[in-house]
Amino acid sequence: MKISMALLFATIALNASAGQPLDYRFDSVKRTVTVTSSGKEQRAAKGAHARSGDQVETGWFSSALIASDDQRARFEIFSATQVTLASDTPGVILTLERGRIRAAFDKITGSEPRIVKTPGALLAVRGTQFDVHVDAEGRTTVDVFEGLVEVQSPLRPEPLFVRPGEEARFGRHEPPTSRPMPEQRRRDNENREQPRNHENPRDRDGGHRGNDGGGNPPRPQQPPPQKPPTTDA
Repeated sequence: MKISMALLFATIALNASAGQPLDYRFDSVKRTVTVTSSGKEQRAAKGAHARSGDQVETGWFSSALIASDDQRARFEIFSATQVTLASDTPGVILTLERGRIRAAFDKITGSEPRIVKTPGALLAVRGTQFDVHVDAEGRTTVDVFEGLVEVQSPLRPEPLFVRPGEEARFGRHEPPTSRPMPEQRRRDNENREQPRNHENPRDRDGGHRGNDGGGNPPRPQQPPPQKPPTTDA
């Protein structure tokens, strides 16, 4: 199989710093999130740290936000998801075993990418934002919102490049293919981002714009009464 230049650069970069585990920080923890390190399981907490090789698992209706400052990467781990921090594979900083994550990578200088591992392929990225979902059978869906994701699979001789507004699908025995992202999923992402990008008009006027404080539309204002014209005697 032909190895892409991106993955080759990653291998060189990681080998140069072998023996230096990555550090991860929990910026947010909701409900039940556990970390297994060296066979010992414990509950995660906001502000806690984890290391390469640790396994993170979220329960139902649970989630976590972790960050790797060295790699300029953030991962939102949704409910019923299992990940391993880093991997034995060179260049990988997170492995998604099952479930769903949202990954965001800031741009960094240099040519080496950062890699997310899934059951069917490696995802090399540079300054991007994307969702990854792995089902119980290992089938993977990647939705790209920003940047570029390179999908490297042993079932495909050349890497597949997935661009914003596209999705890729693949599995352990299924080579990756790409197509436009479903419209509903694209809209869901836009709606999800909207609270951070748009100001609520009610916040600009103390909550009175558009209603009378009780959820009713404002009454139209009546013009003041006009005085009758006066005549000079």
